[in-house]
Amino acid sequence: MTDTLSSQSPDELSINTIRTLSIDAIDKANSGHPGAAMALAPLTLKMWQDYLRYDPADPHWPNRDRFVLSAGHASMLIYSMIHLAGVKRVDHDGNITDTPAISLEDVKDFRQLDSVTPGHPESHLTTGVETTTGPLGQGVATSVGMAVAGLWKRAEYGEEIFDYDVYTICGDGDMMEGVSHEAASLAGHQKLHNLLWVYDSNRITIDGSTDLAFTEDVEARFLAYGWNVHHINDANDLDEIGAALDKFKAEKEKPTFILIHSHIGYGSPNKVDTADVHGNPLGADETILTKETYGWPTDAHFLVPDGVYENFQSGIGKRGAELNAAWKERFEVAGDEVKSAAKVMLAGDLPDGWDADIPSFEAGAEIATRSASQKTLNAIAPKVSWMLSGSADLTGSASSGLTPDVSGVFEPGNRSGHGIHLGVREHESAAMSNGMALSHLRPIWSTYLIFSDYARPAIRLSALDGSPSSTGLPMIRSAWAKTDPPTSRSNSSRRSGPSPSST
Repeated sequence: MTDTLSSQSPDELSINTIRTLSIDAIDKANSGHPGAAMALAPLTLKMWQDYLRYDPADPHWPNRDRFVLSAGHASMLIYSMIHLAGVKRVDHDGNITDTPAISLEDVKDFRQLDSVTPGHPESHLTTGVETTTGPLGQGVATSVGMAVAGLWKRAEYGEEIFDYDVYTICGDGDMMEGVSHEAASLAGHQKLHNLLWVYDSNRITIDGSTDLAFTEDVEARFLAYGWNVHHINDANDLDEIGAALDKFKAEKEKPTFILIHSHIGYGSPNKVDTADVHGNPLGADETILTKETYGWPTDAHFLVPDGVYENFQSGIGKRGAELNAAWKERFEVAGDEVKSAAKVMLAGDLPDGWDADIPSFEAGAEIATRSASQKTLNAIAPKVSWMLSGSADLTGSASSGLTPDVSGVFEPGNRSGHGIHLGVREHESAAMSNGMALSHLRPIWSTYLIFSDYARPAIRLSALDGSPSSTGLPMIRSAWAKTDPPTSRSNSSRRSGPSPSST
């Protein structure tokens, strides 16, 4: 049994508050996933308090580190953090209010209609949630686009203005979903050293042990992708967690993958390491036993002990405010041209004259629509420097490429490029574009219409969370080619180029 409240340190109290708020909210809703929140409370506390560059009083600070809970079913973990850290709510006009993003009453309204604490985090509903992470795999896939955007902005505007990292928590479900393979492969190829995935290896899914369907060597997989891989063997050891996060912060060449070996439902005497604690409330009896393990008053519900709010205020609150203030000073002394361009980008606007050179085409002119689109893109690109264009291995066929005089290629040796080779990865192409758009860039990617089916989950999320228009349906520039008809027996590749008469 953990010590009683009076003898617990501020961090111990904070960790157990995260756990018990999650338990109580899920019990009250009679629905949810308590196990991961109970297991990962120490990791998340350490990450937010000592590493995440984030100002709760200015949650849209442009140079903030991004935190992505890809294991979105563990939503009470991030809701507890947002509440305890005192994150302010930002209204629909982008104004910071005095209202908390998530109040204690909001925590109690977990999974209720019209609440800001839905079953899975949704960025258009809840300040502090960077991206909607309902479908497993989409969070990690989106985080790659955020990391790309961070490196591009650093190259374009200077590291004194943009130098942020992306912290992601993912689980077994994320690792199984196919989109995570595409995302990890591309991130490794691009050497996105500002990207961290922490994999909660608790070896439990809803059906039971992961041995039922998932026995691959995940570490070997990520080493093969070109990531650095580290381990946290004790998910409750704050020093070991910090040592692993230090390795990420020191990395300048590759993305980082940390396996944290946790016990789902930690503290529950009868349900720890079982599927029952994955997707079900603990229930009244087990909640009492678990709170006894934590040294918690068993008759208290939604308790935030004295000193917990203050612990967050003196941690991420104080540190984030100081980092934000220093950044604002650096931004003010930046060159006028840099400040002007950055302000337009961050506001989601377009610069004056962005459409001055858009070509016109006579009605009936013999030009493929994709070719006309490419000419238009190349006329806009020099004026909208934060527009990046990529293709799922169809740069020429889908006419999505920017000409050399407009752009270089974004790659490890050139982070200021505007063209991105995405490879045959439609799932990731769409999800990565969402991450870039949520980071204020204007991404464009293309594929043939038929392959857009692979991208549908990310397209749906883009429409759902109200991200900028360039990541909604207009971001998909679909083209199709006259290759072999569906009944053909030809052995030609699915990537066969269009015939000259294609449109």
